[in-house]
Amino acid sequence: MKKLFLFIAIPIIVLLGAIVALVLFVNPNQFKPLIVEQTQKHTGLELVIEGDISWKFFPSLGFELGKTELRNPQGFSKPNLFKVDTVGIDVSVSPLLNQQLEIGNITLDGAEFYLETLKDGRKNTDALTKAQTEQAESEEPAATDTPAESSPTDTTEKPASDWSLNLAGVTISNTAIEIQDKQAGSYTKLYDVSLNLSEFAIDSWTRADFAVKGENNQQKFNAQGSAEFKLAKGFAEYSLRSIELNAGFSDPANKFDSIKLGLETFDFDKANALTYHLVGRAADLDIEMQGSGSLTVDTAISKVLMDKLTLDATFKGKTLPQSPMKVDMVSDLSFDLTKSHLSFVLEKLTANALAFDGKANVTLGDIPKVRFSLHSPNIDLDEFLGLDTAKADKASTEKPEAAPSQNSAQKASTQPEVEPDLSALKSLDIKGDITIDKFKASNAKMEKVKTSFYVNRGIAELTSFSSNLYQGSITASAKLDARKSPASYTVKKRIKGVKVQPLLSDVANNDKLEGTGNIDVDVKGRSLTPTGIQKNLVGTVVINFTDGAVNGINVAQLIRENYAKFKGQKAEPSKEAQKTDFSAMKATLKLNKGVVSTNDLSMQSPLLRIRGNGSANYIEQTVNFTVSTSVVGSLEGQGGKSIDELRDVTIPINISGSWEKPKFKLVFDDVLKQKVEKEVDRGLKKLDEKLGDKIKDQKTKDAVNSLIKGLFN
Repeated sequence: MKKLFLFIAIPIIVLLGAIVALVLFVNPNQFKPLIVEQTQKHTGLELVIEGDISWKFFPSLGFELGKTELRNPQGFSKPNLFKVDTVGIDVSVSPLLNQQLEIGNITLDGAEFYLETLKDGRKNTDALTKAQTEQAESEEPAATDTPAESSPTDTTEKPASDWSLNLAGVTISNTAIEIQDKQAGSYTKLYDVSLNLSEFAIDSWTRADFAVKGENNQQKFNAQGSAEFKLAKGFAEYSLRSIELNAGFSDPANKFDSIKLGLETFDFDKANALTYHLVGRAADLDIEMQGSGSLTVDTAISKVLMDKLTLDATFKGKTLPQSPMKVDMVSDLSFDLTKSHLSFVLEKLTANALAFDGKANVTLGDIPKVRFSLHSPNIDLDEFLGLDTAKADKASTEKPEAAPSQNSAQKASTQPEVEPDLSALKSLDIKGDITIDKFKASNAKMEKVKTSFYVNRGIAELTSFSSNLYQGSITASAKLDARKSPASYTVKKRIKGVKVQPLLSDVANNDKLEGTGNIDVDVKGRSLTPTGIQKNLVGTVVINFTDGAVNGINVAQLIRENYAKFKGQKAEPSKEAQKTDFSAMKATLKLNKGVVSTNDLSMQSPLLRIRGNGSANYIEQTVNFTVSTSVVGSLEGQGGKSIDELRDVTIPINISGSWEKPKFKLVFDDVLKQKVEKEVDRGLKKLDEKLGDKIKDQKTKDAVNSLIKGLFN
């Protein structure tokens, strides 16, 4: 029993004796000049340690410094770059006997850092980088010098040069960092900063745990995480693994409670598995997204590659056309830091029913340069925007509404229209092309859509647009100049061989016109408000339709009925459809600031020849148009008896009133006169044939003809 007691007691006595000897024979204040000297050497700044350095024995053996400050250079608002109330330093005991100071861990509790940039660009950390540069330049020649012998001293403190210093690790807690940039006008405060490094050694894995909270104006953020790292000898190489980051962010409009980032490993020139997960709310949208990818960074940190970057996201909110919206993406990207160039390959991007693929290149600069190519197999904007459902709901629930009161109508009419803000176009340099196999918008169906456009410093131009449209085709180009407000624009469009009725039925729910249409549009204008477009639009629209019909009016029947009334007779009813066939219809429409007019409308059919002229005001939505109709064939085919007596007589039809309910009126004022003149011409022809041989003088013939015609005028 005594031997066991001695076996336990002897090590304790030896340890206590060593501690007593350490306290009696080793004065920790002799390290103060060493610390000050090394700080001045490595930072170029003055270090002030107030009070004595004392021993600490719990939880480990080491030193404890009192209030310590690292002074700022002259000219900065804060006196210190760094200050701390307490600094703890763990040391190894046995190396002290050989004048070797091996620091196991430095503990900083309640430290404060002040990083400042003045308006002229000077930083209080410039002294640190300057001192390190000067030290690096002086180390090479200094290595060839022969060390000088130390001279004895009468003081109890050993000269600093007799000691060697090694640092193993650092633990930081309850630390604050203030970053003020007077040049940029920004201020950031970090607090509750903590950092803990476990056993630190060269060529060995070391774990680091960290946490931080911060504020920047109205923005608040926090982050905490951990990582393991390994440093090679000479700090030439390093590796990371088990990297985990969990952060949060909030401002008055956004709040992200969880932003997670993970890396299994990180080695240069190797593929490293990356994962991320984000949950929060932004701009009234609930967002959850997650994904993964393979990250590769070269040793020079000049190129960053991200292969098979995936995105699995869900967006919810009332502002979305569809909620929830499911977004999936697979892409590859590479970033060349030396050239500030980003290359992006989109293998797949889906947003509910929409799907895309393509590629893009971005070169960063004062105005980023973006070039892209995008493809989609099918885009149904009506379904995506919910227009189909909205129309169906409206049709099923629509009820007649009372006419708006005069006050409400005046209020709606006086609501000011504002030009759209297009200033963002001045900071863009974008050029690209889009290809869509099938496209639907406003219920119009297109196929093989191809478009190219660019936006460059306030000018947007649709350089080309082509598509198959209702058994025909459409090509277009347009240009928008937003460098001044209101913006100006030009539009050119050509529609060729399009079946008009199904197009109008789909787009406007109107089947009044049939045929194959060819339309050329060349217009320009200023302003992008609804009223501004109507008031400033000028140009021409050339229409050429073939093999069609105008539904809703049977011109032949209208002529029969009105001619019967003119003669005091009753027209026989017709069972034929209200429809006027034509083989060709042409017109040149001139647009001039709210008014569209034409003087060359013509329509041909086997029965009728129609010419028209007049105008329509598309601001007030009124029309005043005259159509002159000539009967050139039998009207029996149009659902009634022939009225050959009107053949070759031109009958005017006036169309007036509103667009929704136009009024049709036949003008017979000069129909009878035309008929009499034609009968006279026929009689004169016969008379001329009978008297031709008897009256040889042409002047006499003309005089007789004029006399006879004068009887009917």
